[in-house]
Amino acid sequence: MNEVTTRELGWGRFILQFLTVAVVYFAASIPAAIIWGEVDAAGELVVSSTGAAVSVASSMAGALLMAWFWLRRDNAVAQAWNLRSPTGGWPITLGVAALATIAIIGWFTLGAMLVQQIGLDTPDVVEVLGWVTQSQFHFILWIVLVALFAAGLGEELLWRGFLMDRLERLPGLGGKAWLIILIQGILFGLPHAYQGLGGVIITGVVGLGLGWLRYNRKGNLWALVIAHMAVDVIMMSLAYADKLGAVQITG
Repeated sequence: MNEVTTRELGWGRFILQFLTVAVVYFAASIPAAIIWGEVDAAGELVVSSTGAAVSVASSMAGALLMAWFWLRRDNAVAQAWNLRSPTGGWPITLGVAALATIAIIGWFTLGAMLVQQIGLDTPDVVEVLGWVTQSQFHFILWIVLVALFAAGLGEELLWRGFLMDRLERLPGLGGKAWLIILIQGILFGLPHAYQGLGGVIITGVVGLGLGWLRYNRKGNLWALVIAHMAVDVIMMSLAYADKLGAVQITG
């Protein structure tokens, strides 16, 4: 049993696993986008807020199912998706998650200034936040499906769980923590290209930090999951409060 769990992957098999997860991720997003699509004034189909939220959640669910399939074949589910009670207890884990949340939000602010200084556009999330703040129903929908499930839980299981576990088993990468952290950080940043190059860089750095935190927590993902959830909930809540006039974060 242990030999199966700790066996190395070949690069060909890793690429197969990575590509199948990616294909399922994108394919699973299509039905919801079409079902909840809306026809604009020009007669073209556009994605609605509901369609976008369900699409993000369904694509993550599909990717996680595919990732689980591969992990189960390697008897590595428990090791890659370590959501057992954290070593050191919950108070320490929650404290680490709180510090990580503050650090990530602080980096978003600082990172936006830095990428602007080097001539890059800051991350463009106007359309996404427009979907989030469309109504109270949509705000709750995005919190539950995206902030909590797809981003907070799903991205940590997929990137810091599945991907980093796979990288650790590859010939030439095993034991090279910082190289593994760097690779997954780059790969984590690329899907955020819809936010522009600045968004890729800023998100990639967040991925580096979360990758380091995974090693710091000895593979346990709870601090990462909680911090990721908290960041997205806070950002969406501030945007919605801004729309309601409770706070002012724009203009």
